[in-house]
Amino acid sequence: MLKKKPLNAALRLTLVIGKADAAPRSVREIAESAFNGGATALQLREKTLPDREFYEEALELAALCRERGKLFIVNNRIDIALAVKAGGVHLGEGDIPVAAAAEILPKKAILGYSASSPESGRKALLEGADYLGVGALFPSPSKPEAPVIPAEAIAGIVALRYPTVGIGGITEANSNLAWAHGFNGLALISALTRAEDPAAAAEKILSGCI
Repeated sequence: MLKKKPLNAALRLTLVIGKADAAPRSVREIAESAFNGGATALQLREKTLPDREFYEEALELAALCRERGKLFIVNNRIDIALAVKAGGVHLGEGDIPVAAAAEILPKKAILGYSASSPESGRKALLEGADYLGVGALFPSPSKPEAPVIPAEAIAGIVALRYPTVGIGGITEANSNLAWAHGFNGLALISALTRAEDPAAAAEKILSGCI
């Protein structure tokens, strides 16, 4: 596991993206722009792409992130992450258990987990998670089925004193409210993928961090 401070820096602003999120532009085009604006990580999330296409896309993006000094994380798919030597994997409550993933991944790999409560977050950390994704913070156009979690649950997860990343419905307009929870970083989908200028959007959201 990375030391907490470097991991916090690497997770400061994560672009969460897949081909459908990027269309009609390419994932690489949006990623390059977001990186230019200060984004520090890319999480590739592909739910329906055939495995070969997923692998080829991940291979290209892993190389891009290495060139740019950014953290590259694959959502859910440990096999793809291992195949392209990604920096880490992010798991949700319906994915392979954190403990099982921790046994498979290299020790240097970053393992994230989406926590909806302090209890689920604490369990994931005990099983080997390095950071917690927390959300949805606001109603999300990218995942409308994701429930908004209560402020008390957010506070309880942040109080676990591990790196935390807020996600869900974050925009330029409400990013200050998201930062105010005390997260180490934010993860964004539509706020960057739908922005005319992802670099400018990333800069503006980062300008409100505390």
